[in-house]
Amino acid sequence: MTGTRPRNEAWRKPWWKTALGLVFTAFMLFPVYWMVNVSLTQTSDLRADPPHWFPWNPTFEGYAAVFQQQLPALGTSLLVGLGCVALTVLIAAPAGYALALLNLRGGRTLNFLLLVAQMVPAVVMAMGFYAVYNSLGLLNTVGGLIVADSTVAVPFGVLLYTAFMSGIPRELLQAARVDGAGPWRTFRSIVLPVSRNSTLTVSLFAFLWAWSDFIFASTLNRNGELIPITLGIYNYIGNNTTQWNAIMATAVVASVPAAILLVVAQRYVAAGVTAGAVKD
Repeated sequence: MTGTRPRNEAWRKPWWKTALGLVFTAFMLFPVYWMVNVSLTQTSDLRADPPHWFPWNPTFEGYAAVFQQQLPALGTSLLVGLGCVALTVLIAAPAGYALALLNLRGGRTLNFLLLVAQMVPAVVMAMGFYAVYNSLGLLNTVGGLIVADSTVAVPFGVLLYTAFMSGIPRELLQAARVDGAGPWRTFRSIVLPVSRNSTLTVSLFAFLWAWSDFIFASTLNRNGELIPITLGIYNYIGNNTTQWNAIMATAVVASVPAAILLVVAQRYVAAGVTAGAVKD
């Protein structure tokens, strides 16, 4: 038809929008580049004025320090992250199922309380945990750190599961009841498998929260035998000297698992976050 542009021209973006997107992307990724740059910079060049924008004489002494000193801390962070994922899913999935599909009394009030819980600053929660853990003997333990990190992830997980499970077709649940399945079997056999994307999303965010936590770690596990990687990085900061290339090298290595998880799970996270947003 005359007067209509071809399909590819209609979707073609102006060049200035592409250029603007590249500028914003470069601006946001600059801290990542600078982290890599400093991790490869010689100690004698760290205070150069003006600073070196490129590692002209690169060194891997920071990465050598990581693999010599920080592997136990990386393992501890991995253990805490996986434990936080398991505990979060174990609590959040049944709670979301009950709020979304079992018509519990006070469900709206509980949803509101979960939203309020997410607004409480982590440092306030850490002080409360410190007093409780001091009485229970859970200070400086990996298990205590897993429980503390889960308190941040569980409210988010419950809200996400509730939003998704509210959109599950009721015909599936009715068919399960006709076959003689009770609420628990319906949850295990029908609801939980259908909620795969939400489970992956909750697991990813729970792991990332635990992996990057510093407030709970520095308050509840400062003197523990097993410390997470965030405290391992903090230990490089001294009163008189700071090993910046080792700090940045540790940050680069610690960022790799999170980056891989985000890339691999991106499609599932997008589906899980938007689940329940639109009702048929």
